[in-house]
Amino acid sequence: MGQIKLNQVTKRFGEVEVIPPLDLTIEDGEFTVFVGPSGCGKSTLLRLIAGLEDITTGHIEIDGNDATNVPPAKRGLAMVFQSYALYPHMSVRKNIAFPMKMAGIDEAEQNRRIDSAAKALNLTDYLDRRPGQLSGGQRQRVAIGRAIVREPAAFLFDEPLSNLDAALRVGMRLEISELHERLKTTMIYVTHDQVEAMTMADKIVVLRAGIVEQVGSPLELYHTPRNEFVAGFIGSPKMNLIKGAEAEKHGAATIGIRPEHTDVSKTEGMWKGVVGVAEHLGSDTFIHVHETGLGDLVTVRITGDIQAKHGDTIYLTPQMDKLHKFDAQGLRIG
Repeated sequence: MGQIKLNQVTKRFGEVEVIPPLDLTIEDGEFTVFVGPSGCGKSTLLRLIAGLEDITTGHIEIDGNDATNVPPAKRGLAMVFQSYALYPHMSVRKNIAFPMKMAGIDEAEQNRRIDSAAKALNLTDYLDRRPGQLSGGQRQRVAIGRAIVREPAAFLFDEPLSNLDAALRVGMRLEISELHERLKTTMIYVTHDQVEAMTMADKIVVLRAGIVEQVGSPLELYHTPRNEFVAGFIGSPKMNLIKGAEAEKHGAATIGIRPEHTDVSKTEGMWKGVVGVAEHLGSDTFIHVHETGLGDLVTVRITGDIQAKHGDTIYLTPQMDKLHKFDAQGLRIG
């Protein structure tokens, strides 16, 4: 079991309230991602759940039991840090065994768990090496293995992939997702990368300045963002947000259209513009269009190869059934 409930949890550092009163439930077996810009409180929230920070007011429940004042080691949670936090003088085997040794688990059971975790994480051939002899991705797998052997109620990941290069991040993202499918254990994952959030999560919690802006599945947040902030944060490239006269035509203070929901033509369309930068990625091309009269730069995403170069005139037409509308307070209309 691994249900975690936060009831009116707050956190202050002196006079500064970084987490205003917050209610949140993470269901047993769920992969929940906390996402938001730097400084939004997502890592602080994870540390409150782990017990590494004391909450100011409110209660935290783990499997129906009040864990507010329970020390970290007694909460049944395992945390994986961005920095790996491995002991450089110990072998991989001893690093993975360390939390079990501290818990007094007998050696035979330790070896069983180590072998099982090493097999799951493709570390069997590296058990006798030290962390300095491993790649960044392998070191992160060792840190995850150390968490697995504790057999926790939930795993807490604090930006675990941010120290890896792009290719390794993609690989580790898949490995962690597959691990969740195998273990069916609750996982809470903190990231500022909304692509990680979209590809890994069962449920995404979008945070801004300690406030939960929206909770939902990746596709819920993509299709029905509840406000301008979520609309602009979820999706890559981000949604185009247009204000002024064009938005007023549609009965809104702001309209939003995603780059992939905008049709492109060389001859006719609703908005005329000039190609700035065209980013050709093979299967996709991102075109950044200016001089549209809409205010900000408009980004469009098209499939395949289009002959669009800097300075070309281009016409854009939003797919009207995919248009998002927001009121003067930035809240979704309809």
